[in-house]
Amino acid sequence: MLAPREMEEKIERLLALCAAEGLAGVLINSQPNFSWLTCGGTNGVDGSREAGVSTLFVRSDGRRFMLASRIEMARILTEEVNGQGYEPIEFPWEEEKGNATLVVDLARSLTSEELPIGSDLPFIGARCMEGAIARSRFKLTSFEVDRFRALGRDTGEAIGRMARALAPDLSEREIARRANDVLASVGAHPVVTLVAADERLARFRHPLPTDLQWKKVLMIVVCARRGGLIASLTRIICNGAIPEHLVQRTRATATVNAQLFAATRPGMSGRKLYDVAVRAYRDVGFAGEEKMHHQGGAAGYRTRDWLAHPQSNEQVQENQAFAWNPSITGTKVEETCIATTERVEVITATQGWPTIAVSVEGREYHLPNILSL
Repeated sequence: MLAPREMEEKIERLLALCAAEGLAGVLINSQPNFSWLTCGGTNGVDGSREAGVSTLFVRSDGRRFMLASRIEMARILTEEVNGQGYEPIEFPWEEEKGNATLVVDLARSLTSEELPIGSDLPFIGARCMEGAIARSRFKLTSFEVDRFRALGRDTGEAIGRMARALAPDLSEREIARRANDVLASVGAHPVVTLVAADERLARFRHPLPTDLQWKKVLMIVVCARRGGLIASLTRIICNGAIPEHLVQRTRATATVNAQLFAATRPGMSGRKLYDVAVRAYRDVGFAGEEKMHHQGGAAGYRTRDWLAHPQSNEQVQENQAFAWNPSITGTKVEETCIATTERVEVITATQGWPTIAVSVEGREYHLPNILSL
């Protein structure tokens, strides 16, 4: 159910951006930003595109408009933004295809101010400022925190149930299908599904599923979207006894993740978080593994809003989501969490899944271990 206070808080953030940047208003068209501003709605039809099929225009005085073609307007108003106060501005779909400046022209006609119009995607005649708009949504509202917790819980439990029921000789593609099916059963859509069986786990960091049949060790990675928010996790299972080298590497990877959890505090920069990971890999005896794959970073309405890297000036905000995914060749640890002033709250834990306890600065963190079937 839509919370009016959540919607108004987000509108206020955009109005503050308009005032700070001297804008007549802001156009919101990307699918992640549309979901954010509408508190879980979607303007997505074609998943191969960043852009949605309708555009929100928030004017600097607070009035809001929905710009959409005749094809889309009725459904968007009825099912995605009902009760949110958007005034419809409908246009023929033929005009949209024939006029590249149509959306900006319409927005310009709705304001008398001779000021720039901001946008989250490159529109001819508008000032693209996706970075500033994205930062307006990094801090989750209390309502988003509640929805994210529910998504994380449902994702962790669904993938846990599915993984426990697997048997050797299934193909990676079949396992991916089952993962996607259980996510659909909780109303979530998989935006990323990776599966690696046996030797592929050590060879590839982003293993798209193939027809290879699982025999001994299996990794499942999902990024599940519901209401625009995206929760990410990784689970590894083993048929029978877990090889000792894999036990040691997974414990080392969990230690890196725990160090990142401990350092994820409001005000901490992306570059300093990257440095934390570099030191952690070195301290557990796997120096340089950070060069083989990114470590993750801020999350929310994208799988990652920004990554920790040596040049990153982004800073952790209170109530911002993060998904860290440290890896050492042959294994990986990944959970989604929410950063607060006191600690991080892991939201994707799977009840009953084996964990690795790691203590950092007096606080104990529990990371997912390998499940032996």
